[in-house]
Amino acid sequence: MILRNTIAGQLVVLLLIYGRHTLLSSAKTVTSEQMSLALPEPRAYLPDAQNLDFVYHDHEELTRFLRATSARYPNLTALYSIGKSIQGRDLWVMVVSSSPYEHMVGKPDVKYVGNIHGNEPVGREMLLHLIQYFVSSYNTDQYVKWLLDNTRIHILPTMNPDGYAVSKEGTCDGGQGRYNARGFDLNRNFPDYFKQNNKRGQPETDAVKDWISKIQFVLSGSLHGGALVASYPYDNTPNSRLLKGICRSSALCAMFQTYSAAPSLTPDDDVFKHLSLVYARNHAKMSRGVACKSATPAFENGITNGAAWYPLTGGMQDFNYVWYGCMEITLEISCCKFPPAYELKKYWEDNQLSLIKFLAEAHRGVQGFVFDPAGMPIERASIKIKGRDVGFQTTKYGEFWRILLPGYYKAEVFAEGYAPREVEFVIVEQHPTLLNVTLQASKYNVGSARKPKKERKQRHLLHDELQTPNE
Repeated sequence: MILRNTIAGQLVVLLLIYGRHTLLSSAKTVTSEQMSLALPEPRAYLPDAQNLDFVYHDHEELTRFLRATSARYPNLTALYSIGKSIQGRDLWVMVVSSSPYEHMVGKPDVKYVGNIHGNEPVGREMLLHLIQYFVSSYNTDQYVKWLLDNTRIHILPTMNPDGYAVSKEGTCDGGQGRYNARGFDLNRNFPDYFKQNNKRGQPETDAVKDWISKIQFVLSGSLHGGALVASYPYDNTPNSRLLKGICRSSALCAMFQTYSAAPSLTPDDDVFKHLSLVYARNHAKMSRGVACKSATPAFENGITNGAAWYPLTGGMQDFNYVWYGCMEITLEISCCKFPPAYELKKYWEDNQLSLIKFLAEAHRGVQGFVFDPAGMPIERASIKIKGRDVGFQTTKYGEFWRILLPGYYKAEVFAEGYAPREVEFVIVEQHPTLLNVTLQASKYNVGSARKPKKERKQRHLLHDELQTPNE
């Protein structure tokens, strides 16, 4: 054929042979000089392709992939939107589970959130590949099958699609695309435990707040870029307001933070350190604690307390924990914020095991139900592990979960109209402890039973005695 003797003809033949795969089979073996001389690498992406390619996907492509995956795997996936960005892009969430359309009673809900900073899209792509791996491996990987049979996994690949749309591939530093379309940093836009956050709420953060108020998430990870570390709460500290008016230059900020930054530890510090280590140790590089740049700090074992690294107000992970009892950590997974696409395959290889193993930690600790004397579930019963002031609540089915390390514990359980109760239990390493609690009706009638304090109404999951420090 004459067509074979032309460059276009050669491309057609190659594409026919290799189908959905890229023309250059190993980008890592091609130098930048060779790339500049070679033909442009074709986009082999098809929205319904079995194998998701390692390129960055714009919002339209991301949407097509999610919809096609949901159509192909209706028994394992469900797609829904929690709202829209300022510019009208859907904030898509994909549920991956053997029961995708309804909550599985007694089985926890967990989540991942990517791309809260628009110019940090590695996590966005890793979550798409995680979805692909889950659905394609369910019948062949027994660990994945167990995880999906016993967990509902909600994945929000991008929380800031508008910021991503104006970001530039290959940009390792800088702020272009970091913020939403109104110029707000979404990871500084949540209510804060230590300091009043007066920043105007944004549609993206409002959507996430509404989302997590409706689903009792047990465990969560937020994926970022710009460092290589697993960071855990608290992100803020009672003294964080001292930074205001002082940090006006990066050099001065670095000096001040080196001098003043100190850990701000939660009552569940042992659990948060453990969760962070699970991710870091299953990652190909993170646990080495190597600094991304010579001027930046190294992180012992690849983990850090957020405030010890640098304090911030209005972060998402503190909000998840304090307001809703969801244990969220921040996962910084790339030294470069927006690395070139040919590096994505390596990032997937580095993070794949960590992403899976981390979610399985939702099955560590204690889980059970709270019932009334008739055996009916009690919704919004408040539970606090004694000595750990941040509490949590039961679902409408009376369920609860709490990630805990092996040891002896005492749970304080109370609900309006019922007599409070303390229950002792033991956590072992091998499997979660099952704990069912029955509350007896209070001697007072329901109408006169003590009402929850304003603090509990506002925060839902805080114990009565947990008060916000005064400004």
